[in-house]
Amino acid sequence: MEGSKVHRDWKAMPLILLLITLFSACSSAPKPPTEIFADRNTAINLLAFANQTANHGRYEEALFILKDARRLALSTDDLKLRINTTISQGNFVFALGRHDEAFGEWENAAAEGEASGEKALAALARIYTIRGKILMLDQGSGIAYNIVEELKTQLGEEMALVRSDPYATAAGNITLGLAEKQSGNWAEAENAVRRALAFHERELHLEDAAYDWFIIGSIRSMAGNYESSLEALNTAIRFDRRAENGYGLASSWHAIGDVHMKAGNSDEAYAAWFRAAEIYRAINMPALAEKIESLLNKQLN
Repeated sequence: MEGSKVHRDWKAMPLILLLITLFSACSSAPKPPTEIFADRNTAINLLAFANQTANHGRYEEALFILKDARRLALSTDDLKLRINTTISQGNFVFALGRHDEAFGEWENAAAEGEASGEKALAALARIYTIRGKILMLDQGSGIAYNIVEELKTQLGEEMALVRSDPYATAAGNITLGLAEKQSGNWAEAENAVRRALAFHERELHLEDAAYDWFIIGSIRSMAGNYESSLEALNTAIRFDRRAENGYGLASSWHAIGDVHMKAGNSDEAYAAWFRAAEIYRAINMPALAEKIESLLNKQLN
């Protein structure tokens, strides 16, 4: 009897060992993630790509890319992505001249930010609204000056809400620089843009730094400082070369031509405009190239 019992126990051992092994395997397996970010990360990357595409002047393409980023932002119900994609939508359509649509997008972003507790993003949306209003003003008009002062006051209130966000603070400083430029406060305008530039250069945001130098070149040109304006625009070109941003390069060469013409250097102006047209054609923007070529033809004939 004892031998039979031992035999039975021995025969059961493989099953017991198998159960122990299975239990051990399950207990040592990787635990399921507490949160999944796959779609959100894809949306973040698409949003960044859309913004970069817009920096290259391809706004329609940027909107197409943004559509997928927006879809993923909505499908994951990610608050920050929902607001950021709406802000970018406003930025892109404003660049395309669809101003009313842009202001509507920024207003929606600000409203959602306030409702969801994302106060800094709501403030950023309002900063872009202020920038849009500044860019639509006529330079140098008396009524524009009063409006700009009101917008600057509003901007100061919004910038106080984004102090902890260097990206939003940089956007605010660019907007302040444009406002001061509108009022003819050249030194204050450049100082504001330089505060954004310091952040962009430190973080190696090449295209943003190029744009900062482009604005500085514009400020100096309007102040009549043509030589230093050309220095700033050439610095913008160096950054855009590093970023391989053909649109930025063409824009800066176009501006260099304008500054040379204002300074009375017609030959240098023609050469710069011609170079801008060449780049526009190389990046498949023939309409912009044709505008410059038409300008050249008028000047040369």
